[in-house]
Amino acid sequence: MPEPPPLLTEKLIQSLEALCAQPSVVGQSDDLTATADLIAAQLHALGMQVRIVPGPPPVVLARRNGRSEQTLLLYHRFDAPPPGPWRAWSHEPYQLAERDGALYGRGVAEGKGPFAAHVHAAHALIQTFGELPCGLVFVVDGGGLLGSPSLGQTLDEHPDFCAADACLGSTGERDADGAPLCYSGSKGLLQVQLSARGPAHPLPAGAAPALRNPLWRLTWALSNIKGEDEDIRIPGFYEEVDGPTRDENTALRQIKLDEPGRLASWGADHFLFGMSGVALVRAEVTLPTCNLSSIHCQPESNLAQLPSAATAVLDFQLVPRQSPDALAKLLRDHLDDRGFQDVHIERLPGGYPPARTNAQNRFVRQVSAAGAAVFGTMLPIVPSGPFALPLQLFVERMTCPVASVGLARTDSSPYGPDEHIALVELLNHGRLLIELALAMAK
Repeated sequence: MPEPPPLLTEKLIQSLEALCAQPSVVGQSDDLTATADLIAAQLHALGMQVRIVPGPPPVVLARRNGRSEQTLLLYHRFDAPPPGPWRAWSHEPYQLAERDGALYGRGVAEGKGPFAAHVHAAHALIQTFGELPCGLVFVVDGGGLLGSPSLGQTLDEHPDFCAADACLGSTGERDADGAPLCYSGSKGLLQVQLSARGPAHPLPAGAAPALRNPLWRLTWALSNIKGEDEDIRIPGFYEEVDGPTRDENTALRQIKLDEPGRLASWGADHFLFGMSGVALVRAEVTLPTCNLSSIHCQPESNLAQLPSAATAVLDFQLVPRQSPDALAKLLRDHLDDRGFQDVHIERLPGGYPPARTNAQNRFVRQVSAAGAAVFGTMLPIVPSGPFALPLQLFVERMTCPVASVGLARTDSSPYGPDEHIALVELLNHGRLLIELALAMAK
């Protein structure tokens, strides 16, 4: 195999600085469009064919063939969580800052950072060899945090341009030694909004004995979906869920997480039910979830009043054999059976089924083996993790294997203030792609 080329650190930082300076808060159309243009320009500079699909949200596609016939698709997202109060940051969130070997800014650990690392890995390969060892396709999603609502149609409209032999994501956790985990799949996603209506307009609190309070109504409906014991109470929810296979159990028992580091960085004292070790790993990998993301009433006020409406947003992360369509119907039937016909369910845009590739698949093994040259050890292979990615959209259209290797660390704070990542980790993320591209070209 040829000697891997070095990455140009200064160019990587300059590229990431430009990306971080352009806000791309989830759902902000103008900012997302401007970010898509910036991403397209960086990919065009690699000599790639580039297309911007406006969406909304926009998706940027880029393709360049390589020396071999093999083509690797790289899935990235560029929408980002809001920065929150700027006073909580040590540096301005949209101005890349470097301190003690780490880079700070919104998107550096998830989204823009992994993308920049892969762009400059491709640049290093082209600069060294004059061409890519294997073809590369970039799919950069402006709606990743919304469930990728425009991605499926984008892939359907550009099938030949996006065609690839394998797909790699850039999301995931690390083990206790700091090595990224290699995921051979990802959980699926369903997002819904529940709403309950009350009076035509807010009323004084004294009306409570006479009229139904929509906030209470919604709260009671939610309590019928998930209980205090964390059990999801929708009949049939677990019916299609299989436990891990013998081989998967063996792999899961070998995973060690940095549990003290997690708890410290998350500001928590313990995990649910005191879980630890393999029980925690198995729960994150094999269990579906039901998460309450937000709950609001209209109008939002601290006044004593009877609100006119209440809404809540739920997200479900799904495991193999679970279907977003089937679950949406189970949820509606369950609330109807429990007497909540008046609670409206709106399925939010986006969502997708779970994805799973056999851990013995050649591509998955290549991703794992690429870690040996970068991290000194083969990356541990895990069936899926505590995240959802739209990898199944690629599987359905290309019948290709998928994997994901993350960049962020437990304390990187991609949703909070002071999001950061060590510069060396960015470089390693790029080096992993270089090793993988060279291996795929053999």
